[in-house]
Amino acid sequence: MKIAIAQLNPIIGDLPGNTAKILQVAQQASDAGARLLLTPELSLCGYPPRDLLLNPSFIEAMSMTLLQIAQDIPMNLAVLVGTVEPNTKAHVNGGKSLFNSIALVDEGRVKQIFHKRLLPTYDVFDERRYFEPGLQANYFTLDNINIGVTICEDLWNDEEYWGKRSYAINPIADLANLGVDFIINLSASPYSVSKQKSREAMLRYSATRYKQPIIYANQVGGNDDLLFDGNSFALSRKGEIVCRALGFDADLTYVEFDTKQHDLLPSSVIPMCESEDEEIWRALVLGVRDYAEKCRFSKAVLGLSGGIDSALVAAIATAALGKENVLGILMPSPYSSDHSISDALGLGENLGIKTQVIPIGELMQGFDTALVSLFAGTEFGLAEENIQSRIRGNLLMAVANKFGYLLLSTGNKSEMAVGYCTLYGDMNGGLAVIADVPKTRVYSLCHWLNSNSEIIPNNILVKAPSAELKPGQLDQDSLPPYEILDDILERLIHDHQSAAQIVTAGHEVATVNRVIQMVARAEFKRRQAPPGLKITDRAFGTGWRMPIASNWLAVKNAYQA
Repeated sequence: MKIAIAQLNPIIGDLPGNTAKILQVAQQASDAGARLLLTPELSLCGYPPRDLLLNPSFIEAMSMTLLQIAQDIPMNLAVLVGTVEPNTKAHVNGGKSLFNSIALVDEGRVKQIFHKRLLPTYDVFDERRYFEPGLQANYFTLDNINIGVTICEDLWNDEEYWGKRSYAINPIADLANLGVDFIINLSASPYSVSKQKSREAMLRYSATRYKQPIIYANQVGGNDDLLFDGNSFALSRKGEIVCRALGFDADLTYVEFDTKQHDLLPSSVIPMCESEDEEIWRALVLGVRDYAEKCRFSKAVLGLSGGIDSALVAAIATAALGKENVLGILMPSPYSSDHSISDALGLGENLGIKTQVIPIGELMQGFDTALVSLFAGTEFGLAEENIQSRIRGNLLMAVANKFGYLLLSTGNKSEMAVGYCTLYGDMNGGLAVIADVPKTRVYSLCHWLNSNSEIIPNNILVKAPSAELKPGQLDQDSLPPYEILDDILERLIHDHQSAAQIVTAGHEVATVNRVIQMVARAEFKRRQAPPGLKITDRAFGTGWRMPIASNWLAVKNAYQA
């Protein structure tokens, strides 16, 4: 049996557009002689549809669209379509009104419906909000071959691999006990750094443990803050990778199940990215491209400060949208250094993007004049510094509004964590491109980007970071060195370590306590930030649900000497 794996990039809620993509790959698969076509989880509506699922007309439209797909699919091809199915017993037995489902479409009709059994509620997932779990193992028979069906999370509960169970059941074990010939998994698994290695290791373990070939079909693309990397793959009974699709791009690939060998035969295996930096770069470029296109933007604007963060964002935007569609605005103040201007202009030349200089000195004077009586008798401080950032934010928003550009904010994760950013200033924007990229990783990405030729001017890489909001200012006047700060933040945010544990790891007590307090106090800023592209397992986005009015981190978690 020849099996086609369609790695699709859906738009949330675009039923006609997503249908067209399914039908297109179905025709291609049929022409190639495939008998079965796999599409990702919720391929009909896109993942995650979130509260669109609360709209009855949306559910009804999906059901009608699925019936039409069944009629339009080539007759020699069976297709698995990710969809939503009403729970007709919800009013009798209680529970949620919907299932996260897979429809088997064959011979012009919907033959079977399979329901997702394990519903995640951690990190960015909130499936229990909408769905009822399926109660039985899912499989179907096609051409005398028994095929087990799982949906995303259904594969992530092998107690031997993880050393624990997160759910009461293990759908893979259930299917193996039923004696299916192979297992398929239709996923919409969000990207995080090195997650593909984790997926392949986990499923390699399951394939060898249960002696089951496994085919994994994953969604690709960016949907709001979430990125989906594709990287669909297939494993033989021995756990060998026999097929792998493209990463960070739509794809249609094929794998053959041999009934005599009772196994999947070797097929095309696309290499994975060579480094984490390459992987992150491709994820961020995909995220910017999809966010712009799916929100109907064709051009982007950003502020160019001459610093490394805006340089990286400009490079990502150029790769995503094309140099002709990116505008960089330089807004020097009396405190801006000459090299900041020349570095920003040099970056613009290297990227081939348009740049515009708008000095803000006179605007600053206007604010000073307006506030002179109210601020009389006080010293220059944070309020005055932030006015500069807010002037720049206003100018960027004006350009974005005037010309219909997407404004990209340029703050990194380290700054977002400790509040080293200005509301209604440098935080302005429609998309925070590197909000989940720590400062040390920003440097690493820029060095990787320059590995073949200079894209980021060298002076940007070597000079000390500075917001340049007052004479001689450096980031390390207010923050620990970024190598120290990022390690503390990694331990605090990702590893959930206590202050005592972080101090034991070698950090100074005062520094640890100060960083913890800064993280807690900056929550109100993060709540008002634009969506940021997620590349780690703990991002300041959909999966971050910290209270604003809280003293826990700042007081209870402080290190007690």
